[in-house]
Amino acid sequence: MLVLITYDVDTTTKEGEKRLRKVAKECVNYGQRVQNSVFECLITEAQLVGLKATLASIIDDTTDSIRFYFLGSNWKRRVEKIGIETSYDPTDTLII
Repeated sequence: MLVLITYDVDTTTKEGEKRLRKVAKECVNYGQRVQNSVFECLITEAQLVGLKATLASIIDDTTDSIRFYFLGSNWKRRVEKIGIETSYDPTDTLII
């Protein structure tokens, strides 16, 4: 399934800046950054459970927030883009 993850971490303190980096690093492990605080993650249900638990342990839930948008398995019909394409199709072959 494709899950869009967005987050807003309070970076007015050094601790907040550190949390922001940790959240981004964890999201990179599961998907691709499509905007500053937005990731597209093509993941399984089990991976999502683990990712949610990890992110919940990183953030300060009194100042930070994370949102999950579930686009499901038929996501290609639900995603529209305007402008430059800055991401790759996660279902295509990726040559590194």
